[in-house]
Amino acid sequence: MVDLKGKVAITGVATAGCGEAPGMTEIEILGAAARAAVADAGLKMADIDGLCTANLNVAMWPLNVIEYLGIRPSFIEGTNIGGSAFVAHLVHAALAVEAGLCRHVLVCYGSNQRTGKFGRRERGIARNTLDPAPYELPYKPFNPPSSYALIAARHMHQYGTTRRHLAEVAVAARGWAQLNPEAFSRDALSIDQVLSARMISDPFTVFDCCLVTDGGGAFVVSRADRSKDAPHKPVYLLGHGVAASHRTVSCMPDLTVTPSVESGRRAFAMAGLAPKDIDVLQIYDAFTINTILALEDLGFCGKGEGGSFVEGGRIGPSGSLPVNTNGGGLSCVQPNMYGAFATIEAVRQLRGACGPRQVKGARTALVNGNGGNAAASQSTAILGVEETLS
Repeated sequence: MVDLKGKVAITGVATAGCGEAPGMTEIEILGAAARAAVADAGLKMADIDGLCTANLNVAMWPLNVIEYLGIRPSFIEGTNIGGSAFVAHLVHAALAVEAGLCRHVLVCYGSNQRTGKFGRRERGIARNTLDPAPYELPYKPFNPPSSYALIAARHMHQYGTTRRHLAEVAVAARGWAQLNPEAFSRDALSIDQVLSARMISDPFTVFDCCLVTDGGGAFVVSRADRSKDAPHKPVYLLGHGVAASHRTVSCMPDLTVTPSVESGRRAFAMAGLAPKDIDVLQIYDAFTINTILALEDLGFCGKGEGGSFVEGGRIGPSGSLPVNTNGGGLSCVQPNMYGAFATIEAVRQLRGACGPRQVKGARTALVNGNGGNAAASQSTAILGVEETLS
């Protein structure tokens, strides 16, 4: 296994256009976040010689970004494995920097899916007609909710997980969002409101499903020895893992187990850490079941225990395990692919820059990305401050 622990650091982060950005194109939103992240790293766009980016709707998207930003990268990565891509890009960037292919890699994303001409539903219908899902398409699923609802229903049947357990996840996320002025949904939310809300795909109500927003996110990855002079204290990559096992829910080996079992194991092994060593988690919560599955598969509780684990606000602002401290995709921002935003929140927490939602003394953070209509790809990154390198 390649040991990347402490070899690279995230030196700049930024978001732009989160929530609603009327009149802006996807690439304009991306560009605003990218320029802000580069400035946050104390760099100029001319210093960027590596690029990682992806887009679900445009072929050869990295070329669009290169042209728009006016950069000339010597390393280009555009692999798209769904929403987990931008957490996966972190290791691509680290390998390129460590190999000397480039000095500073910009990882960036942007979407106008809420206010753009073609919304999420229209794009989803178009993708469903093209996706290689011959055993599912005849039933006309409303994906991704239908696939994740099937996963949730199986977990409930097999382990006794309840709709109230799912609601606990949504309420915890909203509690964090209420402490975050950048969050899109900040109204009070109760478990009863989640349970009585409009049903989207049984067992999910509207509050079990992530937001539909615009937004751009970007971060800069630099070699560790080049990060010492950055304006903010660097946040180091301690461990990383990527895994996938299927494409469609009908081919998922076990509806209650995601590939994060593998990606998490690899990340913890590289970092030399265990779940008990993690101070804050940022989990890709496309749906409430994602958070429960990740907590189980990453080892924070046993398989089948995720529902009872989140009871009583355990993962909320007053709980013992801070999860999705910006409000997550359920309440903060979700412009179709959330991985970059989870990474950015982890960095901000480790910088100590989160104001009322700051987790006191946070030194380590785990970011888990989820991709595909059915938890198909998972990427796990463990980040830490300088004191965690020794």
